[in-house]
Amino acid sequence: MAFNINEIRSQLALGGARPSLFQVTITNPINPEADSVTPFLCETAQIPQSTVGTVQVAYFGRFIKMPGDRTFDPWTVTIINDEDFKIRNALEQWHNAINASEGNIATRGSEPGNYKSQADVTQYGKDGSVLRVYRFSGFWPEVISPIDLAWGSQNEIERFQVTWQYDNFEVIGGTTGNALDGTR
Repeated sequence: MAFNINEIRSQLALGGARPSLFQVTITNPINPEADSVTPFLCETAQIPQSTVGTVQVAYFGRFIKMPGDRTFDPWTVTIINDEDFKIRNALEQWHNAINASEGNIATRGSEPGNYKSQADVTQYGKDGSVLRVYRFSGFWPEVISPIDLAWGSQNEIERFQVTWQYDNFEVIGGTTGNALDGTR
């Protein structure tokens, strides 16, 4: 019944998922030195988005819409920068291996297996249980954002964003099964 607070209470039986209970792990194929600190310094992320395109079929001046192919949008995270620049350095090395800034060549070769990797974003429950794990495959850094510097920036810690490209993602774990293949 509408207007009854008990109805929404009954539908939120587990209290709702919390956006602050997550962790990101990234496997850097070029320099794995920062892989162990990334889960602690990756401050923001998202559960990934995907889109099923639309194919329009014309018939006598009218269109019907059919589902097309799935596409995966870029994924962006925000990383806290420590004074050792460990994560930023590892990401810049990864970038350089994909395409060197001076030589305009792939220093590790052009085969995708040399520079593509994987990453996971894990959503936790309030009790610490794993609700879902999304695994990105064919994962590589597209954009490493600048770090803004300013004399007036006091009592702040540097942050930067990384935008990633990937071939696909899948749900690989958690208590709710794999929604992408239709199972629960």
